Amino acid sequence: MKLFDGHCDTLLALRFSRQPAGALYRNSLHVDLERGLSLGGYAQFFAIFGTPEFVRDGEDLFDLFYGRFLEELEACGDHMAFCRTGSEADAAVAGGKAAAFLSVEGAEVLNCDPKRLEQAAEKGVRSLCLTWNRATALCGTNVQDPDRGLSAAGKDFVRLGEELGLILDVSHLSDPGFWDLEKLVKGPFAATHSNSRAIHEHTRNLTDDMFRAIRDHGGAAGLNLYTAFLGEGEVTIETVVRHLEHFLDLGGEKTVAMGGDLDGCESLPRGMSGVQDVKLLEQELQKRGYPQDLLDDLFFNNWRRVVGD
Repeated sequence: MKLFDGHCDTLLALRFSRQPAGALYRNSLHVDLERGLSLGGYAQFFAIFGTPEFVRDGEDLFDLFYGRFLEELEACGDHMAFCRTGSEADAAVAGGKAAAFLSVEGAEVLNCDPKRLEQAAEKGVRSLCLTWNRATALCGTNVQDPDRGLSAAGKDFVRLGEELGLILDVSHLSDPGFWDLEKLVKGPFAATHSNSRAIHEHTRNLTDDMFRAIRDHGGAAGLNLYTAFLGEGEVTIETVVRHLEHFLDLGGEKTVAMGGDLDGCESLPRGMSGVQDVKLLEQELQKRGYPQDLLDDLFFNNWRRVVGD
């Protein structure tokens, strides 16, 4: 199989675990290049994410994790390529390398500063999640100020992000913020790591109307493998399938994708321990008779289309 995953927090996990440069190729976390490449083709969005307590005084969050990404790129250059477009991803995968994309999770990483957003785009960032869990001057979140939508500054940030060609990510936004963004954007947007609220009632998940809006914009919704967003009690591969099949029932064949939240989650479905185990989900769908062209869309092509050429 080929896998294109919309979200992981591995750059942050590498820092917390004090892994040396080059550890992205092989480590004991959820994600490394060796296991991703073992699937047969691999593209991954790596999130630049953090809050002030993650850094020492005087350190800049974006510069810190962007710098770590560049160190990994240099150390693992035989195994990964920094990509900004789908055609670059195609070339990387054809050459046996992982296609590495960058995202920013939470505009506070950029101090909610439009100039810094422009600089991040110039440095190759392709996706922006406006918020993490903490509310900012731009918008409330699903956790904090959940009834507050986009401020005037938030709307300007959305407009600028779309002008810069960024994929705007709604995974942590408040519900009003989601709909404010949906009204503003003209092209595709995404929920990079969110599941179905109809299957599991959680504010981090998408309502059916939200999913339809992403679908109608030509965007993508990445299935999150964090058990907290999948269900209560024992969570298995079959639990993930329930979310996926609900989205498919909403006409999501060209919308559903993967966004595992790996290295950003505390627990995975039973039997899964890392990126290599996404193949177990594909195998379960094959058992259920899903055609291979649909599986190719779900696991790779839908994100490939959204990132564009």
